[in-house]
Amino acid sequence: MFYEHGFTVEMLWEALQTVNGLIELVLGLVCGLAGWWTARLVYKRWFFGHPERYDRFLPYIGFRIVFPGVGFLLSFAVLVVWALPLGRAALVLPAITAMLFWLAAIRLVTAVIRQAFPHHRYERSTEHFLASLLWVAFISWAIGFDDVVLDWLDAIALPVGKTRLSLLTILNGLVWVSIIMVVALWVSRLFESRLMRLKHLDLNLRIVFSKLARTLFIIVAVLVALPIVGIDLTVLSVFGGALGVGLGFGLQKIASNYVSGFIILLDRSIRIGDRLMIDTRVGYVEKITARHTVLKLLDGSEALVPNEVLIGNTVVNQSYTDKRISTSLALQVAYGTDLDLALRILVETADSPRIQQDPPPTAFVTAFADSGINLELYMWVLDPENGFLGLKSEIYRRVWKAFEAQGIEVPYPRRDIHLFREGPARPAIPDREA
Repeated sequence: MFYEHGFTVEMLWEALQTVNGLIELVLGLVCGLAGWWTARLVYKRWFFGHPERYDRFLPYIGFRIVFPGVGFLLSFAVLVVWALPLGRAALVLPAITAMLFWLAAIRLVTAVIRQAFPHHRYERSTEHFLASLLWVAFISWAIGFDDVVLDWLDAIALPVGKTRLSLLTILNGLVWVSIIMVVALWVSRLFESRLMRLKHLDLNLRIVFSKLARTLFIIVAVLVALPIVGIDLTVLSVFGGALGVGLGFGLQKIASNYVSGFIILLDRSIRIGDRLMIDTRVGYVEKITARHTVLKLLDGSEALVPNEVLIGNTVVNQSYTDKRISTSLALQVAYGTDLDLALRILVETADSPRIQQDPPPTAFVTAFADSGINLELYMWVLDPENGFLGLKSEIYRRVWKAFEAQGIEVPYPRRDIHLFREGPARPAIPDREA
């Protein structure tokens, strides 16, 4: 189907000067447009308005390779049925077929990488860099320049003992290690997504199993990749000793955070969605990673708390056994107010679906202050994750309207100043300098 030494620019240009070459160019463009139209149809039918489907591997793979896949199949069919049997192949259609096949392969590789590193900050730049690199490799093969590059890389070598280590061998090893590691991370990602959908299993246990599986897949990938590169597995014993020394010195904190993360997940003292108070920070647990716990604070910012801090310090888990949280509203009424009526109004205004009615809200007289009598309303909030400011504002508005209707006054701060004069005023002292 394709020429042994690849395509050259001169051969393609000569083919385009013939009638068969122009016909193949038109047929190739038609096949490509058919693939593009099919991809648009699939997008409108399955993905438009459904962004969550991009996170599912098989649907995402199918969408990415529809355009080059359909175009490749059509051009290959035209090449096999029309061009090759009649001896009309003018190199243009084989070149277009190869380009469509390579585009499908590139999209498949980038889709796997996207699933292996989901929502990574360098996701798009990595995809673009890898796609550009693969296109450069294809162009080198197409113009017959790949043999020159391979010979040049093989010529650059360093003798390591009795082994000749060339740059080509090093790059080949890096490529294989990268492929195996990406596949391992992708498989662990698939396993994690399936595991996290098991609702009958505790969330912390699901996270623990997913992290253990990810670590196991990476270890297996390393054990598989090292022999392929040509590294003896016995070097792992030396590496293990060096790693032990590193853990004893520089990596001690990292290892401590990693172990602390598994302890937190296994003893279930902290779970996703818990409301924590750490020193002066209050927030909700969003994610528990191997190194830190993500705490979303009440102002919307996110604090990365090392797992070692959660194990070695006092942490107030306000939703450990019950996510309900008690809160209070304080206000003041004027002296002479009917306190029983004021307390009853406070309890009645706390009628909200967000407030627990068993036990019911309770109002108390807390102090006789300078300007008035202090009252306080205590209640249990069922959904503290939705905040307290809006709820308190609504209750204060109800209290204000009810107090106005009943003639209950909310006093202003007041100070009474009394001036006393003791005896007649003294005469002014004359100026001595006068």
